[in-house]
Amino acid sequence: MGAGKTTVGKLLAKQLGKTFYDADHEIERRTGVTVAVIFELEGEAGFRKREAAVIEELSQMDNIVLATGGGAVLFPENRTALQNNGHVIYLRASVNDLFKRMRNDKQRPLLQNVDIRTKLEQLYQERHPVYTAVANTIIDTGRQPATALTNQIKKIYQA
Repeated sequence: MGAGKTTVGKLLAKQLGKTFYDADHEIERRTGVTVAVIFELEGEAGFRKREAAVIEELSQMDNIVLATGGGAVLFPENRTALQNNGHVIYLRASVNDLFKRMRNDKQRPLLQNVDIRTKLEQLYQERHPVYTAVANTIIDTGRQPATALTNQIKKIYQA
């Protein structure tokens, strides 16, 4: 969440001539409501069920770049689908960088009505080991612009 998956994914897909999909946006397109509304009506469990179905379907497609939500890889079925069907890239950002990017974000369901820094620290501790285990490649985002991150990824996969 906030690492730049959608921004970098869009740029990468454009530069590589691939189709870009964002799993969250695809869920919103299919349901006609925002992720926040799904969380409100169905809870996180309902959202995760929808997310798993979308990831399973999209990961089967060829010639795409797929950005998933930050919590997607916590679920074994998503990890399997992603690892078996593509290259998984972890855009790693520090909690401080994530906090700077997200402290005023009102759209993220998991960051509503909580201490944002504390929640980001908790999510990082929970997710970082899983991201590291699943990823084929880890890219440290730092304060690099999306174009620099995209160029790093292209060099790795075009080598």
